[in-house]
Amino acid sequence: MGHGFRIWSGILPAALVIALAVALPGPSQAQSNRPSGPTSVGVITAAEADVPYTLTLPGRAIAYQQTAIRPQVGGEILEIAYDPGQPVKAGDLLFRIDPETLAAALAAAEASVAGAEASLTQAQNTVTRYRRLEGSGVSAVDRANAEVALKQAEAALAAAKAARDADQLALDRTRIVSPIDGMADVPRVSVGDLVTPSQSDALTTITQLDPIYVDVSQSSAQILRNRAKVNAGQLVRNGEVQTRLTLETGEEYQGTGQIVSPGIAVSPTTGTVPIRLRFDNPDRLILPGQFLRVEMTLGTTRAVLVPQRATQRGSDGTLTAFVARDGKAQQVKLTEQGSWHNNWVVTHGLTPGEALILDGLDRLRTGAEVTTVPVEIDAQGVVREVAADKAGAAPPASASGTTAQAAPGPAARDAAAETAASTARNPAQNPTTGQN
Repeated sequence: MGHGFRIWSGILPAALVIALAVALPGPSQAQSNRPSGPTSVGVITAAEADVPYTLTLPGRAIAYQQTAIRPQVGGEILEIAYDPGQPVKAGDLLFRIDPETLAAALAAAEASVAGAEASLTQAQNTVTRYRRLEGSGVSAVDRANAEVALKQAEAALAAAKAARDADQLALDRTRIVSPIDGMADVPRVSVGDLVTPSQSDALTTITQLDPIYVDVSQSSAQILRNRAKVNAGQLVRNGEVQTRLTLETGEEYQGTGQIVSPGIAVSPTTGTVPIRLRFDNPDRLILPGQFLRVEMTLGTTRAVLVPQRATQRGSDGTLTAFVARDGKAQQVKLTEQGSWHNNWVVTHGLTPGEALILDGLDRLRTGAEVTTVPVEIDAQGVVREVAADKAGAAPPASASGTTAQAAPGPAARDAAAETAASTARNPAQNPTTGQN
């Protein structure tokens, strides 16, 4: 019995030590229960600017000119005189039709003209002779009949010449030439095929690609809203409307366009107004039927640019952001009128000169105490702290004579907390070198 008591008496103190170790908070736990202090956040100064007011509209490319080539005379195709896919000029030969039948008809027409000219000469001689002999063997009736015959001969000659010209025109049309400058499509006939005048099937198509049209549509309601903004002074026009084109690959087209037709009617089915623009297309990058995006800059509007990463969109669509006021974070509601280069164009809710919180937004709540650190954001959306020489005067000196450092950013605080936690878990490890 005494031996057993000694065993339990030796185990009991150890159990008490373990229980006390679990119950008592460690140094790191006690430190974490202390007030954490103000949250360090990165801020930028909100400022007003003249922001371009742009509209992005879907569009479709339309050929500047496009013509279907059809024969005007019938016959057999003797030659296809162009290379498909290559540019042609107006007047270049495209097809040649067998001219033999039409050449024979032209020869017959020329013979008819010659016969009509001979008949006219004979009628003129008769009239001249009758006029000279009138009253001496030639009656007035004979002279009148001769003059009628002369006019008939003149009419017959004119008809013969018209028939000859028509046959000549038909013969010329055996050479089918391009009516415009453009790109020639693949021929839809082969040598030896028979064609008929004005057939429904085209022989080929010629398309002019430079310049090229782009048709877009804008809702009539949006047009009315834009006019109201101009009348209210919220939108300032700066001369002509500037246009930019974005290709299907997302690449910006190097070239500006101009409005050809602003649209004068509203579609009864879609409620939109068609607008036609013209762009130079010397490299033929834009082809008819291609879908594009057109940015139209109507003017400028006075607004505050707020980076999109500094905002949150609620389930009801409300746009909010945090600002630093009197050392505390305050949430504000913003009214935006679109975006510009990854920024919201804000017209209400933010006053120029306010400190907009851009970094350190995780778990930030309204009324939380904050310490502001000046930051800047580049075009890629990367946030960096502003150097001391950029932020203004150097930080004030502390009582000990050393320069007071700016409060660390959120990333630095997280790294410091992780290092402290690692040191608490492994007291024997050197936090600097990582070696025991």
